[in-house]
Amino acid sequence: MRNLKNSVQLIGNLGSDPEVITFESGTKKASFSIATNESYYNSEGEKVEETQWHNIVVWGKKTDVVSKYLKKGSEIALEGKLIHRSYEKDGVRKNISEINMNEMLMMDKK
Repeated sequence: MRNLKNSVQLIGNLGSDPEVITFESGTKKASFSIATNESYYNSEGEKVEETQWHNIVVWGKKTDVVSKYLKKGSEIALEGKLIHRSYEKDGVRKNISEINMNEMLMMDKK
């Protein structure tokens, strides 16, 4: 229970191949999104399926593992920290939520 204040755990599938950026300083950043699916039955007894998309960010040496082994459709379990940030583009302020991944487990049976 070392870090329960801001901890996120998800199991889902990648929506696209990870995109890796190397900054001038040499620092690497990988980003991708994963979809989590859940289903339930509504009051009429119909099965309803919902998909939520989550933006994932990976920093440093973990980007090498992510770029080498993860592809669109890969199933992973991850643990990370929820980050909210904002930026300005073309004079418009944008807000974004993303998960800074700390640990990952590849779930594909290969």
